[in-house]
Amino acid sequence: MLFNLRPHAAITAVALAAASILASCSTPPAAPPPPIVQAPPAPPPITLSSKVVERASAFRGYMQRAGAIDANFQNGEQIQASLKVGVGYEQKHFLSGAMSYGAVLALQDPTFVASVRAFAADPAQRQQVIHQLIADPAYAVGFKGSDTAAARIIDTLGADGLKVYQAGKKVKQSAYDVQRVAWSKGFVTDRDARLAYAKSASTVPALADTADVVQLQQATLVTVNAPTAPAPAAASIDAALSAAPAGPRSAPPPYRPLVIRSMAVAALAALGAAGDENMATIDAIMAEPSSASCLNMAKLNLYQCLAVSKPHYEDIFCLGQHIMIDTGACVIKASGAPMPVEPLPPPPPEKPTAKKKTTAKPAAVKKKKA
Repeated sequence: MLFNLRPHAAITAVALAAASILASCSTPPAAPPPPIVQAPPAPPPITLSSKVVERASAFRGYMQRAGAIDANFQNGEQIQASLKVGVGYEQKHFLSGAMSYGAVLALQDPTFVASVRAFAADPAQRQQVIHQLIADPAYAVGFKGSDTAAARIIDTLGADGLKVYQAGKKVKQSAYDVQRVAWSKGFVTDRDARLAYAKSASTVPALADTADVVQLQQATLVTVNAPTAPAPAAASIDAALSAAPAGPRSAPPPYRPLVIRSMAVAALAALGAAGDENMATIDAIMAEPSSASCLNMAKLNLYQCLAVSKPHYEDIFCLGQHIMIDTGACVIKASGAPMPVEPLPPPPPEKPTAKKKTTAKPAAVKKKKA
């Protein structure tokens, strides 16, 4: 069967078909749009509760005041004023203040903080590390930089404790030296009220200094949250922290519980999990029975000493031994710093031995043979 097509119509159809084929060969299909990649969530900032910072400041303030007690007493009023300074801490709050200060110090270690912060970006990893730290504070020892962070805590708290300890040695010695002065042998007035004050003051947490709190708050942020902070500001903060060592020192484990728990709180802060809303968790981590027992015993010995003390020089002994020396020793031991080496007492003089009198036996007389 023949089709009767007009010549020009046939040519047009062939041209259109050829153009369509050429177009399909020369133009590639449009590429699909690239997938939208969402940026990972920003890690939470370093967060340390204002209550923790206030406790750290209260601890620092007490150690500075106690370490500054002068042993050169001139009258009973000076002794009683120094006693009021010395008894002014509650044991549990004092211990949590030491750990709070330790956490602030650990946050000054850039290697330790950066090692912890590496797990802060991923929400699942961050939560897992938080659970591990809460379940076992010693988990903080596994982070890189924990050895230098621990050294900061040990050196600082150990130096603070040693200062109070050595000042207490001078005060205790003055209790013997001052006995040459007549006023020191006079009896303390209102001894019962003095003992009652010592007991009541031991139930009240020490107060923090506002300016010191501001410095410590800045110190917790300067390491990571403000890496571009001007050098002079960072230097002034280091100067405010009484014990920033000149260069990182490494302190290998094992560590005392106070050091471990301080680093655990610092690690939680680096993960943004140590804010005011986390105080119940922080308080649980800071429960440290061995150091608390040492402080409780120091207070009990103080109460017993004041209960039987009558002349002024005996109050000086109570102050030097059971407030300053005992409290300083508790802080040194809790930090893991070495205790000062005490010189051995001189040996007692030897008593001359009496020579035994010996009676000479008469020589035996030989009998002559008959």
